[in-house]
Amino acid sequence: MKNTLWIAGLGIAMVLTGCAHVPERVASSSAQVDKSAGGVIDLSDLESVRSSLYAQYDEWKGTPYQLGGMSKNSVDCSGFIYITFKSKLGLILPRSTDLQVGLGISVDKDELRPGDLVFFKTGKALRHVGVYIEESKFLHASTKQGVIISDLNNSYWKSAYWTAKRLEM
Repeated sequence: MKNTLWIAGLGIAMVLTGCAHVPERVASSSAQVDKSAGGVIDLSDLESVRSSLYAQYDEWKGTPYQLGGMSKNSVDCSGFIYITFKSKLGLILPRSTDLQVGLGISVDKDELRPGDLVFFKTGKALRHVGVYIEESKFLHASTKQGVIISDLNNSYWKSAYWTAKRLEM
């Protein structure tokens, strides 16, 4: 009975905190190269990165959001970024938004390039992550619309924008 209550409490806590607090499933808080993931794309090859991100969008478009989701049945924001970087770019990132924001170097919003991580403060303690594609567009798993491409200039995303990070591998 005690374990059942503890597990139920943990589940409720996860739902209330959003994708920023999904339990970490990666041993390290740094990005690692995954040579088994179908090759590593040089992040400075912007056209290859952009093409890979659009290919990921084509495969995952509309996949519904669910906290802790890690499949085409449902996915959360940090899980989608984790899967995208592993499967399309050959990089293993931490699983949570809180650890993903600690990667790379900070980038000014007006200097974003394909593959940069973009972070948002969507609530008092909630964080959201996406990946920049081009021309103010970013790819992410939206809580309401699932996997979509959104515009940084949209009033909601513009007001929630927090920071951006560039991974250099």
